[in-house]
Amino acid sequence: MKKLLLTGFEPFLDFTINPTMSVVDDLNGKHINEYEVVGRVLTVDFKSSGAEMLEHIRSEKPDAVIALGLAGGRYKITPERIAVNCNDGDRDNSGNLPQGEKIMEDGPDGLFSTLPIREIVEILNETGYPADISNTAGTYLCNHVMYQALFELKQQNKAVPAGFIHIPASHELAIQHKKIPSWSQNDLTKAIEISIETLS
Repeated sequence: MKKLLLTGFEPFLDFTINPTMSVVDDLNGKHINEYEVVGRVLTVDFKSSGAEMLEHIRSEKPDAVIALGLAGGRYKITPERIAVNCNDGDRDNSGNLPQGEKIMEDGPDGLFSTLPIREIVEILNETGYPADISNTAGTYLCNHVMYQALFELKQQNKAVPAGFIHIPASHELAIQHKKIPSWSQNDLTKAIEISIETLS
């Protein structure tokens, strides 16, 4: 059986709950399509999150990689098209405040997802889960780990489907924030399960 590395993030900034953690926990160890899911939760730290992703890729040797992130304010599931070679944004959980420096000094300006993002969006919409392709993963930790994963797999010269999917807030998180769109945690998990099913 093939192995799929599925990662989420711990809570960050003013989001005291990160629904990606629950998705990862719910799907960890499950067999979906041809894949056994290996779930891991990453820190929100510019100095360690990328290294954690690389460690998981090197130790697990996955046949596919999907990293998940919370996009509080988005109302659709949004597979990301591209990661850019830039760290910027708010302070991370350790207080690091990047100022636009490169993720990889010798890396390309951008790296495209190798997930079937259009197929993921189509099947999600067909099954009643609003989805769209996103053309910006930002410059925070979501973009950071997406870039690190794609760069590593490119260096290994491995044709491994890999990329990043942003998910909306859960209802539990939205109750705290009052004014952001949200999905039930069950629907968030089901949407990612359907996304995994598109992989061959």
